[in-house]
Amino acid sequence: MKLRTLTLALSVFGTASAFSQTVLTVSSWLPPTHTASVSQQKWCAALEQESKGSLKCNILPKAVVSPPGTFDAVRDGLADISFTVDGYTPGRFVFTQVAEFPFLGDSSETTSVAYNRIYQKHFARAGEHRGVRVLGVFTHGPGVIFNTKKPVNSSADVASLKFRTGGGNINELSKAMGWNVTLKPATEAYELLSTGVMDGTFLPDESLASFKLNMIKHVTRFPGGLYNSSFVFVMNADKYMSLNAEQKAVVDKLSGEYVARLFGQGWDALDKASREGAQVTQGVQQTTANQTFINEVKAKQSALEDKWIAAAETKGLKNAKGVLAEFRDEIAKMK
Repeated sequence: MKLRTLTLALSVFGTASAFSQTVLTVSSWLPPTHTASVSQQKWCAALEQESKGSLKCNILPKAVVSPPGTFDAVRDGLADISFTVDGYTPGRFVFTQVAEFPFLGDSSETTSVAYNRIYQKHFARAGEHRGVRVLGVFTHGPGVIFNTKKPVNSSADVASLKFRTGGGNINELSKAMGWNVTLKPATEAYELLSTGVMDGTFLPDESLASFKLNMIKHVTRFPGGLYNSSFVFVMNADKYMSLNAEQKAVVDKLSGEYVARLFGQGWDALDKASREGAQVTQGVQQTTANQTFINEVKAKQSALEDKWIAAAETKGLKNAKGVLAEFRDEIAKMK
């Protein structure tokens, strides 16, 4: 009788274990309708499906911390998964700045996939994102110049206005160009513009709709973008290590290029929708940077790329100039 009872208990325990579920706490500092939040939701849905319900996300209704604190929040276990902008913590990440340079390309997906390949090949082992499990890296769509005041056709036009910027290379480029910029997260753009504290902002096209920037009247675009922002999608390292082998395999399958394509495709779609919808409805005046303006930016950016090459090699990256060229070649191959 005791043996039968023990056998039954073990059977029930085994059945319960077989159907046990690991719930991952997921945070986003962007609105739930923003393309990055939506892509994160899609990733979570794929995770649950691929794991046959063994893994599930609990997407929190609000961010656990402000945007600049997200990386450390995931590292320290305040959330299991989230994404952040590397440039929100100036000076902390050097290698990732390569994805933020001007004129890289007109597609978030293309740039993100190329960036992920370069990251895995050259940057991952260097450990700049130590303390977390990197699920993937990506960039937003090509950055543009939005403003509420006037057409921007030159560097001097930009210098006459006040702009919000998100950090990274665009912040350094702005300083080199002599532009008046303030480092603030994208989530503060509406308040800064609506109150007149700022005249404009550097953001990708989708931001007009995503952040309801109905005060914007002018946009200036550059072939290949004025800049990109480097994002990293991360998981708490201890949480990853606590998963069983099958669960880890699912997370790994949905990492790397899968992440780059997922977030990149979403961003491209919303950029297009904003250009064809919100910006038209809002009557935003469209300007394409002329060659003189482009050359002004290129002249200042050249020195910044030299600075990045030196800084990256100081941190241990061999032939940083070659890595940059390889990155651009990788993007060109996919166009």
